[in-house]
Amino acid sequence: MTKTALVTGAGRGIGKTIAIELAKAGYDVCVSYCGSEAQAMDTKAQIEALGRKCIALKADLSQVESIAPLFNAFEKEFGAMDLLVNNAGITKFKSFLEVNPEMFEQLTAVDYRATFFCAQAAAKNMIAHHTEGSIVNICSNHRAMNFPIASVYGSAKAAVYKLTQHIALELAPYGIRVNSISPGYIKVTDPNVVSEREKMMVSRIPLGRIGQPVEIANMVRFLASDEAQFITGSDMLVDGGALLPALMDNTYIK
Repeated sequence: MTKTALVTGAGRGIGKTIAIELAKAGYDVCVSYCGSEAQAMDTKAQIEALGRKCIALKADLSQVESIAPLFNAFEKEFGAMDLLVNNAGITKFKSFLEVNPEMFEQLTAVDYRATFFCAQAAAKNMIAHHTEGSIVNICSNHRAMNFPIASVYGSAKAAVYKLTQHIALELAPYGIRVNSISPGYIKVTDPNVVSEREKMMVSRIPLGRIGQPVEIANMVRFLASDEAQFITGSDMLVDGGALLPALMDNTYIK
């Protein structure tokens, strides 16, 4: 029987790859996007070329009132939801002393609040349809590291990490599993262009390379699969070992 998935922020980047890889795994997919309509239509076209059903819905998840219409449209088209991937997010950095209320509200509204209420809406769909589904929240290894200028982003992702555990506990009686993935530095730009920042990041990653979006998509697919039926409330760190070194340049003290 065909399974269904909703992937937020699937117009581009990691979300786009997740949506396409889920289609390859046999899912019909709803692609949620905000400001990247052309990319979302390309995602939809690629999914349909794989023989899967796809709809692309615009939703500004920074506005909590946009969440219910998104999930209502999904249910009207697909019915029961087997998988929600909370991928939509905003990555912004600024010195703690320079963060203003507008930036704080924008980032936390999408990265945390939307994750919360999208998960809630998905759970209600799954419970109503008696579906033992799966929710995967895309977090970040910033949840466990402390970089300068990341006070808002890092704390929002730490909230997503903790939220995942709380809702996993509450939804377990319904057979709904909830997990998170914490990516490290993932290459979402032109693969032929290597920036100075990317070179710096590689020097801090024990595996010596940048991650690829498909590696996050593969983890989503695993967590949603039957092979992961005994995994809930867990976070999968996918960062090439970036959190392992105590020293930023990954060298020994001499």
